Amino acid sequence: MFPDRQSRSFLDARVLARLAALPLLSRKPMQGNVSGRHPSPHRGSSVEFAEYRKYVPGDDLRRLDWRAYGRSDRFYVKEFEADTNLRCCFVVDTSGSMDFGSTGATKLDYARTIAGTLGYLAVQQGDAVGLSCVAGGLLRSIAPRRNPAHLTALFDVLEQTRPQGETGLAQVLHELAETIRQRALIVIISDLFVELEALRSSLDHLRFRKHDVAAFQLLDPQELGFNFRRPMRFLDMEGGPAIFAEPNEIAERYQRALGEHLAGVARLVLESAVDYHRVVIDEDPERVLTRFLVRRASARGGQ
Repeated sequence: MFPDRQSRSFLDARVLARLAALPLLSRKPMQGNVSGRHPSPHRGSSVEFAEYRKYVPGDDLRRLDWRAYGRSDRFYVKEFEADTNLRCCFVVDTSGSMDFGSTGATKLDYARTIAGTLGYLAVQQGDAVGLSCVAGGLLRSIAPRRNPAHLTALFDVLEQTRPQGETGLAQVLHELAETIRQRALIVIISDLFVELEALRSSLDHLRFRKHDVAAFQLLDPQELGFNFRRPMRFLDMEGGPAIFAEPNEIAERYQRALGEHLAGVARLVLESAVDYHRVVIDEDPERVLTRFLVRRASARGGQ
C-alpha cells in the first residue's frame, strides 16, 4: 500500500502499477541485513546451487550430498547462493544546468520522476532507499531505509529541491564511495556536464568499493539539435557570463564540442562498467524505466 497520500507531480499511479510487475535487480552481489531477492557474496539458503566444498566438522549434516559421497567416497557439502535485500541510493544533480527544458519540463523534473518511481518500486519489494541532492556540494542527504513511510520524506526532498549553482558531482561521488559502507546500487541522474577525468576517477572509486553503478544522462532536444534561427543571448545556467552570438556562426563548433563530450562519456562508462542510459527528455519516462528494468533483469538471468 502506498503510504504517501499527497499528490506528487512527478509520479503517475498508473505507471507505478504497470512497472510494479518488473523487479529492480542488482547486477552485483549485495550485502543486506534481511532476506531479499538480490544475490549476496555470502553463501546461504536458497534454490540457486552455487558449488560443492569439502565437509568440515560442524557443518550441517543435512547439507551433505550423499550421491557425491557414493561416487567419490568423500564427504561434500552443497553451497547455495544467499539472497539479501538491496540498498539503493539515488544521486540527483540539482545544479543550475538541470533547470533547462524546452519541452515543457526541465531536466530536474525528469530526474524527479526517475528517482521517485524507482524509489517507490524498490521500497515495495523490500529494499532500502536513500537520496543525495548535489549541486556545488552535497545539499541534502537521506540515509537508506526500508520503511514505506520513509518514502514521504524522500518525496518531500525531491519536490522541494531547486536547481542552483555549479555542479560538484564528481567530488560528491567520491564522498559517497567512502561513506556508503556496504555495497549498494548507486543511481546517478544528471546531464553529466562535468569534467570527464574527474568523473572517471569518481566512478572508478565507486567500482573499487564494489557498488553497482547506474547512470541516467538527461539531455534536452534543444541541447542536441541547437536549432536556433536568430541571434541569441546564451546564459550559463551555472553562474558564468552570458554570451550574445549568431547561432549559425557557432553551431559547428558547438556540435563538435558536444559530440566529443558525449563520445567521452560513452567511453568512460563502458570502461567503468556503469549501467548507462542516455535519455532525451522528450521520451516517455515509462519507456525509459521499462527498458532499464528489463535490461537489468536480463543481465541477472544471464549470470
